[in-house]
Amino acid sequence: MNHSRSNARAPHESDLPPYQVVLAETDWESLRTAFGNGEDLPRVLARLLEPDPRVQVSALSELGELVGHQNTIYEATAPVAMYVAGILTHPAAMTLRPYRNVPIRATLLNWLVSTAYDASDEIVGRTEQYFPGFLTHDTTVAAFRDLRPMLYRAVAPFLQDSHEDVREAAVIAALILAEHPALAEHRDHLAVHARAILDTSSDDPNRRVAWKALEAWGHDVPDPEPFREELWDRGPHSDGRGDLEPPF
Repeated sequence: MNHSRSNARAPHESDLPPYQVVLAETDWESLRTAFGNGEDLPRVLARLLEPDPRVQVSALSELGELVGHQNTIYEATAPVAMYVAGILTHPAAMTLRPYRNVPIRATLLNWLVSTAYDASDEIVGRTEQYFPGFLTHDTTVAAFRDLRPMLYRAVAPFLQDSHEDVREAAVIAALILAEHPALAEHRDHLAVHARAILDTSSDDPNRRVAWKALEAWGHDVPDPEPFREELWDRGPHSDGRGDLEPPF
């Protein structure tokens, strides 16, 4: 995880700026990625709006490497996450994934889940044990965490989506983002969705997020299940690469 100073400050607006504005007004070349600066990111981000779902999924996978390599938050991670959140309502997000009757929107949300998890209270707390002062003001991770209310507002409209995969991905993203103190008022409402995940989901990492959110927020929870503790390089997410192959 990266703890350098970030050039990407959290915007003051209450809602996400349009994705076109993020793309055009971000100084990508000044922001660090896992493999240099972000000069290639506009090209990769534009591919998310291509009509071919294979191109879209491949672009998300590439973004995972550039701004999420080794579960790290980089300087370019924040504006990329803002762009991804900003295109959730775009018609291209309704493209169906290869081999699955699931909108790309679910994959976009799962990408946000992965990124938010890498800056979650759990991961940051774990890192602080080994690097005291890791989460200080003006660090890259702190700047990304400041975006959580903004990202939450982009995710929330899909909490009751008609498609199960989109709905579950939105709930998991919202549960992680709602760790931000400014979103505390939404937690009772989100607890209902968290219980639905425990009742209906077969995805163990997602069930773990739901269980831990309920526990952290003081809600009654069922007896602990034998959730596998996530490794440092794993989280409740999919980078989409598996969507390029048929399910077996």
